[in-house]
Amino acid sequence: MPSSQALALVSLALLLFCARAYAQADDVCADPAAGDACHNVPKALRLKLIAVPAILVSSVLGVCLPLFARSVPALQPGRSLFSVVKAFASGVILATGYMHVLPDSFDSLSSPCLPKKPWGDFPFTAFVAMLAALFTLAVDSLMLTFYNRNNKVGSGPSSAAVASHESPEQEGHWHSHGHEHAHGHAHGMMLDKPEDAEAGQMQLRRNRVVVQVLEMGIVVHSVVIGLGMGASQSVCTIRPLVAAICFHQMFEGMGLGGCILQAEYGVKMKAGLVFFFSTTMPFGVALGLALTKVYRDNSPTALIVVGLLNAASTGLLHYMALVELLAADFLGPKLQGSVRLQLVCLAAVLLGAGAMSVMAKWA
Repeated sequence: MPSSQALALVSLALLLFCARAYAQADDVCADPAAGDACHNVPKALRLKLIAVPAILVSSVLGVCLPLFARSVPALQPGRSLFSVVKAFASGVILATGYMHVLPDSFDSLSSPCLPKKPWGDFPFTAFVAMLAALFTLAVDSLMLTFYNRNNKVGSGPSSAAVASHESPEQEGHWHSHGHEHAHGHAHGMMLDKPEDAEAGQMQLRRNRVVVQVLEMGIVVHSVVIGLGMGASQSVCTIRPLVAAICFHQMFEGMGLGGCILQAEYGVKMKAGLVFFFSTTMPFGVALGLALTKVYRDNSPTALIVVGLLNAASTGLLHYMALVELLAADFLGPKLQGSVRLQLVCLAAVLLGAGAMSVMAKWA
């Protein structure tokens, strides 16, 4: 019958279309550069060699700006301008997770190069991001408990003993403020009232936990992004990615640098944190360059590993940006005491998140 023949022809056409699509998917998975006009190894290598120092300089500049800004009174922690700059950088970190890392994870784990079972039957990206956020909460809580148990502040001599374990900069800062404002200033009272000293020490330890957990999340996604760019041979991908990554590293570094400043670490610890943040992304690019011959970003193993790492990094950045940075500031006494400052900081958050979201068009 004509209708049966038509149905058979349609079915045959669909089968041929599906077979062709499957063959194309296999071709793409086997050779991502096939038919790609942007594939140019010499130009890609030149761009990557330019990218490494550019990313390194922008990273160092971003993370060091808050540290060197301590000499500027308006940019010291506790000042309104510092809160606004930190809010902007927190918005950048939040948008990094949602607009850059999370979509990359979805793309990797939903790739046609992966088998449908189990990767197509379950939202692994959302699941891993959720577990990572909960894991970050657990690490944050347990680290803070550990620090508090090992650094309890008592009265009298015990307070001085705890103060002696802090950095020389912090100790000098407290004693100088205590000497200059011995009549009622909060810093001066830290040395006189044990409860004030304990509250200050707990906040300091919390700030240090924030720095360590935040740097861990930044390191993970920085290596993944750098590895992908270093292994890529597409000029059309690398060229806009360099500018976007430099912007991203600078303002993410400002957020981390502000947290490092509030943690009041010594010089050696600050130098170590700056070093690891600044060199992680260039290291990822260099690693990608070294593995160009063997690494394929659309191989099943690479897709799974990169997708899961990006999902975990998303959950960590989501928790740190919303809970430890934004919620801690917006629900804290300084911003709660001024509606105007709250609105200015909220605008700064939206500006930072918006600027980073625009970058998602190119990276």
